[in-house]
Amino acid sequence: MSGGNVETTQGPSMIFDSLPYYDNDLERDPGLKDRAERLIARELKPQQGLHPRVPPPISLFTNNPLLQAELARIESRKPLPQLDTSRYQLPGPTSSPATEQDWQAALNNAHAQLEHQRLRHTNLALLQNYGSNVWRIHNYQMEATAKYLDKTLEDLKQLTIEVNRDRKNFQTRVGTQLTTLETRWTELISSVLQIEMANVALEAEIDRLGKREVELASL
Repeated sequence: MSGGNVETTQGPSMIFDSLPYYDNDLERDPGLKDRAERLIARELKPQQGLHPRVPPPISLFTNNPLLQAELARIESRKPLPQLDTSRYQLPGPTSSPATEQDWQAALNNAHAQLEHQRLRHTNLALLQNYGSNVWRIHNYQMEATAKYLDKTLEDLKQLTIEVNRDRKNFQTRVGTQLTTLETRWTELISSVLQIEMANVALEAEIDRLGKREVELASL
């Protein structure tokens, strides 16, 4: 694990970058690997409640009860209610004898059905005249968007490969230097420890000679 100070607009901060192509501490020390796995498992353990920084849930469609009811239906996985097909039929008056109001309601329904069929005929005529070209244009736009997204994905993959290759080359290049410095540091620490042990032994020898001198002087 290596780190360095980096100046930012908000002040100095510490950035840590791992050396996966060089560090092999986990392979050399099984105990360290076990401790790392325990720490990871502890972090992945589900916590009670949400984090304080998590915003509260958003209430959707607060001004539209119909959309709220539809959202609640989808969340509860309830099926859609069946369509009312009675408005597409032409029933006559059900009462016998039929009143003028009953016939007027049936006539209004017939006018509505006639207008609906006229609109359907108009839409079909528009679709027949212009639908094929609009569909071709839509397909062309979708194909262009798909090609752009594929190219963007390939560029990102290539960029990722280049970044990983550069990191590997850099870490491999400086790995020998890091190993040499680590070995030298170990040797220096060992030399310092040997010097300290020699100093302790020398102090003990000086103390012994001092006591011997005192004994000889007393004689």
